[in-house]
Amino acid sequence: MNRFHVHLNVADLAGSIRFYTQLFAAEPTVLKSDYAKWMLEDPRVNFAISNTGRPAGIDHLGIQVDSTEELAALGPRLDAAGGAIVPEEGAICCYARSDKLWTEDPQGTRWETFHTMGEATTYYAGEAACATDGAACTPDPRAMKPKVDKGSACCAPQSGCC
Repeated sequence: MNRFHVHLNVADLAGSIRFYTQLFAAEPTVLKSDYAKWMLEDPRVNFAISNTGRPAGIDHLGIQVDSTEELAALGPRLDAAGGAIVPEEGAICCYARSDKLWTEDPQGTRWETFHTMGEATTYYAGEAACATDGAACTPDPRAMKPKVDKGSACCAPQSGCC
């Protein structure tokens, strides 16, 4: 079953954690010095907040799926929606390991569709392992510079990104 995902950048992490803990009547399921996440069942949402130096507000929206097959099934839907699709395999982001497909809606809101395979010890993998500029967990599809995969005639983003 799919789960809606919302990621907000916040200026006051502690105050925001208190607010959302009361709003959701639940403690965060993940709590780090710069990040918190609630995996809620009612409503079914993966709600995350972070304080990583970005402007406060909506960072991105998304759909979390339970399997690689469900992620692959979202690809044609994203393609039909008309945005550029940027895949990330084995991404380290938000203290988790995930395969992802990124796009943007017509207003420029970033959308992340993803399947999480496990936890990670860092917020993101860092620049050395990144397909994008390494500066953020959520790549800007318009600004991504994919590397050329020497084993293929096509370009593909490097795996293990943000």
